[in-house]
Amino acid sequence: MATLIKALRVPNTVNNVAKLLKNLSLNKNAASPTYTALHRIPTFHRVALLHTTARNHDLMEFFDDEKNWNKNKIQHGRSWKADELRNKSNEDLHKLWYVLLKERNMLMTMEHACNEAYELFPSPERIDKVQESMKNIETVVRERNEAYYQLETGETGERPTKYVWNILGMKQFYRLKQHLIPKHLNTKWKQRHLFGYGGHAVRKFQKLYREKLWNEKRRAQNREKNAVISLLKKFPNVDIDTLKEKYPSVDMDKIFRSRKVKFLRVASRYE
Repeated sequence: MATLIKALRVPNTVNNVAKLLKNLSLNKNAASPTYTALHRIPTFHRVALLHTTARNHDLMEFFDDEKNWNKNKIQHGRSWKADELRNKSNEDLHKLWYVLLKERNMLMTMEHACNEAYELFPSPERIDKVQESMKNIETVVRERNEAYYQLETGETGERPTKYVWNILGMKQFYRLKQHLIPKHLNTKWKQRHLFGYGGHAVRKFQKLYREKLWNEKRRAQNREKNAVISLLKKFPNVDIDTLKEKYPSVDMDKIFRSRKVKFLRVASRYE
């Protein structure tokens, strides 16, 4: 019986709402008690009947705000960190990516305009921070993609890679990909990707290249050795363990056996 009474009350409620909407008038001179009753409804029960979209600046979105023009420095924030982006959903990352993309296009447009006008581009580090944020977004998305594929298929989902020898006899990082034409029939691919090496010219290049690497390594060791010797000259009582920790590639025993350093350390004892 109670259910029947509730069912009978529903049409009455609908009729009351219909009458309320019917009594609303757009005439300014019409004095409607219903209009007054609507204003007595609490604020949290009201509904916004009008909304506007964001303004469209057309091509001006490629330029910075006019208040930032002719300024030497513009205040800006830091880049997005990977730890912060990991807490966001995929939808938020997708929106943030396009926001950063528009910001990067705007900054590059302003930089080009300043270069054309021979003016200083204010705060050029903004481009680096935007690019760093976009790079962190790609890192987070790749992590999620790898985790998903590892869970579903047991693989990373990334393109397979391997190291190959190029025509100069050096290791090269090559990312594998699929082709419509088989490898032994794809002449264009063979012209662009020449793997393997041989010949007298390549062996001579490798010899000179190894000599160059060894000379660079030797110069770096000599620079560190001279830095240690200069520190010992200025500070004879310096801590040896600290020097070994800072310059691990330097042979301290060999330096201490040299006459000059040995004489300095002996002389410092009598001072």
